[in-house]
Amino acid sequence: MTITHLVTHSGGFHADELLSTVILMRLFPQAEIVRSRAPEWIAPAEGRIVYDVGRAYDPAAGIFDHHQRPGPLRQDGQPYSSFGLIWARFGHDYLRAAGIPEGHIDALHQSFDQGFVLPVDLMDNGAMEPSVAGPLAGLTLPVLLESLKPAFDDRSPEADDRAFLDALPVARAFVESAIRARAAKLRAEALVMSAIDEAGTSAILELPMGMPFRSAVEKAGADHLLFVVHPRDDDWALTTIRKGSDTFDSRADLPAGWAGLADAALEAASGVNGAKFCHSARFIAVAQTRAAILRMAELAVAEARKDA
Repeated sequence: MTITHLVTHSGGFHADELLSTVILMRLFPQAEIVRSRAPEWIAPAEGRIVYDVGRAYDPAAGIFDHHQRPGPLRQDGQPYSSFGLIWARFGHDYLRAAGIPEGHIDALHQSFDQGFVLPVDLMDNGAMEPSVAGPLAGLTLPVLLESLKPAFDDRSPEADDRAFLDALPVARAFVESAIRARAAKLRAEALVMSAIDEAGTSAILELPMGMPFRSAVEKAGADHLLFVVHPRDDDWALTTIRKGSDTFDSRADLPAGWAGLADAALEAASGVNGAKFCHSARFIAVAQTRAAILRMAELAVAEARKDA
């Protein structure tokens, strides 16, 4: 069936229907966006997808609202917003249209759902307070997107529709960048797993380039790894491995005697010719050559084991 109209409600907008529109526009770029509450528009019809309005959830009929009672729930009992409903129905198709390899689609669909879609669903339904973000409460994605609405006293007839259309490219950028990052993480995982096999029992993981590595290290159960080395543009980097996604604490820090040093001072402190820089927080160091960075990594391992 050809989709000719994407229908959501008029008036002020929220993140859920804005993000839903991003997904649908990728799949149906020729469809017209209609923002209306008129009964003749918000009812199911051929060639039409209705979302965040209509008081019904019927994917077969093309209607995806969550405001009715009882509203649609995930299998774990958490509430959907229109974004979650649209992602559940069209997310796999969206990922295929974005060129994601078929073997990664299910994992990426689930990752994006849990890390990006679900928080929007919960906030839209009042099931999660923005205050859980603490001082960053005003900088969550739903709040930022809704800040693009017109001012309260701009009551020109076209103000809401114009703001909605202006906000779409911003919302699209967030969705596409989040998908790209997750897709890259899946590509990196295979490279990191191979490097872990290559490292064997060594505490040093050497990668062919900078890439996300911590989740693969955890998945592999490689608890013996303490540091990662990889080439950069014209030099080599040595980095620590964070203990988890919710902390900056590392499995082991770089030696305290290197902190904040550079060039000759770092060469003298480390005894490594070609040592260039160590961050004062001791989570990254840089050297001119592979041999130099590997020597720094060996010294860092020895220091960490001595302090353990």
